[in-house]
Amino acid sequence: ETLQRIVSTLVNKNDEIHNFIDMLNHTISNVQVNSSNAISELDEEFDGLYSVLHEMKGSMANTIQQEEARKIQALEDQLSQCSRALESSEELLELAVQSLDIKNPVELLEAARQIKDSVTVASAFRLSLKPKVSDSMTHMMVDFALEKRMLQAVKFLPVPKAPEIDVAACLVADNCITISWRMPEEDSRIDHFVLEYRKTNFDGLPRLKGEQRWELVDYIKATQYTLSGLKFDTKYMNLRVQACNKAVAGEYSDPVTLETKAFVFSLDSTSSHLNLKVEDTYVEWDPTGGKGQEKIKGKENKNRSNTASPKRSTNSPRASARGGRDRFAGESYTVLGDTAVESGQHYWEVRAQKDCKSYSVGVTYRNPGKFDQLGKTNSSWCIHINNWLQTTFSAKHNNKAKTLDIPVPDRIGVYCDFDGGQLSFYNANSKALLHTFRTKFTQPLLPGFMIWCGGLTVSTGLQVPSAVKTLQRSENGLGGSTSSLNNVA
Repeated sequence: ETLQRIVSTLVNKNDEIHNFIDMLNHTISNVQVNSSNAISELDEEFDGLYSVLHEMKGSMANTIQQEEARKIQALEDQLSQCSRALESSEELLELAVQSLDIKNPVELLEAARQIKDSVTVASAFRLSLKPKVSDSMTHMMVDFALEKRMLQAVKFLPVPKAPEIDVAACLVADNCITISWRMPEEDSRIDHFVLEYRKTNFDGLPRLKGEQRWELVDYIKATQYTLSGLKFDTKYMNLRVQACNKAVAGEYSDPVTLETKAFVFSLDSTSSHLNLKVEDTYVEWDPTGGKGQEKIKGKENKNRSNTASPKRSTNSPRASARGGRDRFAGESYTVLGDTAVESGQHYWEVRAQKDCKSYSVGVTYRNPGKFDQLGKTNSSWCIHINNWLQTTFSAKHNNKAKTLDIPVPDRIGVYCDFDGGQLSFYNANSKALLHTFRTKFTQPLLPGFMIWCGGLTVSTGLQVPSAVKTLQRSENGLGGSTSSLNNVA
């Protein structure tokens, strides 16, 4: 025995080492791929920087050229004006010199008056002999000293630190998981967070092999997120978070494992009436299901009465929840769940087809009689809806019925507190209490369903809703009825 324990321990250790080697090889491969990606992204960033600088250079050079053209045009306009004024002034000067040679005083006086008038209006005397624009282009110079220092200071963007999940602030309730986290230190460059989660049946750290893949929720801006609409068909859920800035994602937080407690069962086709078509979570009445098969089925049941069915083998984890008996018969159009309630508080929901004529939802002890109907024995409890001719809604136990004078909801929630001896039915949409049975359960209970002319869909993997828990703490089922058929177990 000691040697067997040593061998078993060694085998487990070898499996752990194999898994770790696989993880290391996987990590090496990821390092190579991620390094190549980082170089490619670096090339893209520098190419983008070069492109921006080249575009800026072109734009600024164009501005300088436009300034040059403006100044040259202004100076050429001024040069043209000066040339015309000079030409006029030279003509006037030549005329004045010629006038000095006139001997006749009268003629000289007239010529002098004309020259005087011409000089008065001459453009040469109105010219500004100062350039309109400066030849300086210093205002078009740039100083990249600061930018050079900034570029020389460029480093890899700091990788955000791994967030820390606040387990105490995490909440698992109402088929939702709210996870909360914080950064180990303030980081203003955080742009968003990424949340990953996956279902598991293992408590503790995530494992590399034999696990479901991670589901991802991206671009979370807050430090809290609620996963809603979950079906808790596993015992736990792994969660981890990483912080991301504009360019890089940090390491994932240490993963946490949260317990996702819920009651999960399927419909047991081995327990159903021949006139029922049964899938995992759906049952439908089929009027032709048993015709022409009853004799054959009878012989099969007789021949194998002493042989365990493969589906009922004691090696099956759910075998204890299934009775080794024949199917229901007669008008007991019943199917049971394949997992028993033996302790604790559990919840599941049922939705009937709109045209369903008659159905019952409840629980029963194991191995009810072949012709027994839910609520008509002292070992079964149910609510019954009859839409044939007129609608009736009642709670049934021990072949006694109590009429429920309330509307029939389209979805019914079933709450079973085995240890507290309570079975309650709710409007699954509003969580309003429909009816409560109180008794002491002395045997494990199986979910039971009876259907005639229609179909039922069962939803499992659901937690007890908070609104139901609140109602359970109130006095004697406020908002609904409590059965007067309480003490028959």
